[in-house]
Order: sequence, then structure tokens, then C-alpha cells
Amino acid sequence: MKTILSPNRREQSATNERGKLFSYTIPMDPCDLFVFYQSQRTSSTGQRFYWKNSDGSFRIVGSGIAATFTSKSPERRFEHIQQQWDKLLQDAHIENKYDIPGTGPLLFGGFSFDIDQIPADEWSSFGDSLFYLPEMMITCLDEQYFLTMNQFGALDQREGEFLKQWVKQMKGKPNPFPKLLTQKEYDVEGWLQSVEEVVDELQNTDMQKVVLARKLQLDFAEPLQSETIIDQLLSEQPSSYVFSMEAEDSCFLGASPERLVEKVNQRVLSTCLAGSIARGKSEQEDKKLGNDLLHDSKNLFEHGLVVSMIEDALRPFCEELLIPNQPNLMKKPYIQHLYTPVEGRAKKESSIFAMVQSLHPTPALGGVPTRPAMKMIRDKENMDRGFYGSPIGWTDYRGNGEFIVGIRSSLTKGSSAFLYAGCGLVSDSIADKELIETRIKFQPMLRAFGKESL
Repeated sequence: MKTILSPNRREQSATNERGKLFSYTIPMDPCDLFVFYQSQRTSSTGQRFYWKNSDGSFRIVGSGIAATFTSKSPERRFEHIQQQWDKLLQDAHIENKYDIPGTGPLLFGGFSFDIDQIPADEWSSFGDSLFYLPEMMITCLDEQYFLTMNQFGALDQREGEFLKQWVKQMKGKPNPFPKLLTQKEYDVEGWLQSVEEVVDELQNTDMQKVVLARKLQLDFAEPLQSETIIDQLLSEQPSSYVFSMEAEDSCFLGASPERLVEKVNQRVLSTCLAGSIARGKSEQEDKKLGNDLLHDSKNLFEHGLVVSMIEDALRPFCEELLIPNQPNLMKKPYIQHLYTPVEGRAKKESSIFAMVQSLHPTPALGGVPTRPAMKMIRDKENMDRGFYGSPIGWTDYRGNGEFIVGIRSSLTKGSSAFLYAGCGLVSDSIADKELIETRIKFQPMLRAFGKESL
């Protein structure tokens, strides 16, 4: 049994003819959320999402699309998504006895990096903003499991009990990688030239930082299955956020180390992540590299820009903010970063979408000052980032939610995969070293596609 969602319900959900939303949440026995995600593959593509937070204590899988949320005004997209969500919830009938974040009606999705960039064909299914209300969703928080069903029209609660029993019987199956045919790094020499031109601007203007990214394309003999890649990411990146979001025949997925903002009740958390270096081949070398990073003026300067910006962005939404004076190290399998956590207490009227809008783009993915840095990226990067480097995440009907920065990520479309990596440029950046940094940052996704390295 591949899916519990009937063709009629899928067709109805695709039309977005909305009446009154009915949502029903019940507890369920423990299950494997990845196996559930895998079981929901159907010929109707683009109807699943997967989410795991950095320590694995919180996971969500959604299947089917009860409603799709986009914005017709890119300049007001954050506000418009919030308004549509609020309107839908106004007269919704919600049965949820459990005070558990991520249960009940929930939106999952994200925003594009830059609304003024010329769109690329590979990102055509995502647009400037895209969010889903799933028809069926399983949430796990600290080994408590819940099933949520969303439908426009009265729900038969007996179906929930049937689904609980069906989920118990699910079994996973291996998904081997198709054969890799070709790989392509886009215009390396041109990118190096762009880095030099940007550094020259940084040395001769008031700009302090610009982030340039580039992409790598892998082409396979057969269409890619997102669950194969997610399975690899879960195994290799256990301390990262693992996410996927399907849209038609495409899927944006990855293993990001970087939280943008989390809001649970009034508690707000954010992460300053900027400045990076490779992992060592031995414990001694790894410790030395980490110590070098903690004392490297270029990386400390870059990190300080991010800390300052996130503090300024969140302060209007918070009663208080707590920020350490010095960064720590965040160690991932292939790279280590300078890391500073930010914690605050939200004002009652503050929404997570407003916080996301204020935070995006952070200096870790855009630059300082933001406007000239974004223009420089459009002029010099020569690609559409799509959802790469952008906010992706979820929010529930109570206002809880979490968004990450969509880095260490890729877009699959049919039998092709597009991998993305970037680096922060400051006035003393060296082009060849920045190229090496991007190749290090490609590693997590290359491994997820079955490749050891470039």
C-alpha cells in the first residue's frame, strides 16, 4: 500500500478550492518517520516534506497537499503568506488536545533567496515563496508521536485509527543510487575572476562583505529519488538539520548546520554561523585547525558582522536578548565553523514570519551592507540561487516554528542534481582559497549522492 490518500482527494487539494479547514490530531505508537516518507512516494510527485532538527529530538513528515500558499507580490511575500495562513485559521475546526509544537495544522515551505534575480529553469516549480499544508502529517517530539490529518470538509475520525494501524505495518526498502553519468563545475575561471573583482570592490568601497556562491551539476542515468539522498544525509550528518521539500518533479533537500530562528511559545533562538575551516585528519590537526579559526582575524571579522546583524534584526521582536561575547566552534563531519548562539524572549505580537523577513538574508549568505552586497551578488554570481541560502522551515497554528538557512543543499530535478556552496568575501580574501572553501562545502552533498569528492 503506497499511499492512503485517494486520487479524488489529491485532485481536490490541487485545485485549492478551500472551504472550512478541519484538522484532527491523535497520539500514535512509535514509528520510523523515514519509512513513512519513503512509503508515500507515488506517481503524483511533489507532495512530501521531511524535517529533522539538529539533535534529532524533533521530526516531521508531511504527505499530500491540502492547500498551497504562494504570494502574487514578491515584495510582500512574507506578509502575504502570514495573512493567508491567519485567514485560513480564523474559522478552522481544530481538534488537538496536545500542547506539542508542530502538531495540528502546520505550514512547511520556504522563500527564494533573491526576488530580483533572473529565475533559472531548474527552480521554476518553487517561485518566490512556496508553502504546503499537508493532508497527513506525523510529528515526533522527544519520542512522542502524533498523527495530524487536515481536510477541507468534515473528517471521518475513524480514518485516523485506520492510518495508525497501517503505519505500524510499514517496512522500508533500500534505494540504490542510479549510475552517475557526468559532473560539471560551472565556469570555475569565471567565478575566480568574479571573486577578484568583488575583493577589489571591498578594498575600494564601504562594503565590508559579499558572499559569492557557485553550483555543481550531477547527471544520472535515471531519475533521482529524494529518500535515497535523505537516507544518506541522516546517516552522515546526524548533528545537522535534514530537510526535503518536493515541488512537482523537483526536490530541494540538504543537511544544514544553521538555524535562522526558532520560536516556541515566547522563547526565541537564533544562530550566528560564519567563518569556517576544514576538519583535520587527526585529532591533533583538527584541534590546531579549530584553534587557528578561533584566532583568525578574517574569519572573526566575518563572524562579528553576522552577530551584529542578527542582534539588530531580532531586537525589535524581543523583550530581551542574550548573546555570548565570544564564538565557539561547531564541528561537522567535513568542516568546522565559528558559532554564537542567540536567545531571546519574544514580544506577544511577534510572528515568526516577521522575524524571518527581518533576518533574511543574513551576512553569512548575503553581505554587509545588505543592499549593495545583494546587487553585487546579482552582477557577479551569474546564477539563480533559488531556495539555496534561503529560509526554509515550518510554523504551526499556535505560532510556533523553526526556520533554517538552506545551505549544504541541492536541488534534484528528474535525473539531474544541482549542488550549491558559497563563501564570504572580505577585503583580504584570496580567490584560490575561497575556491577550496566551496569545494569543502560541497562535500556533504557530494557524499549524499554517493561521491567521495570532486
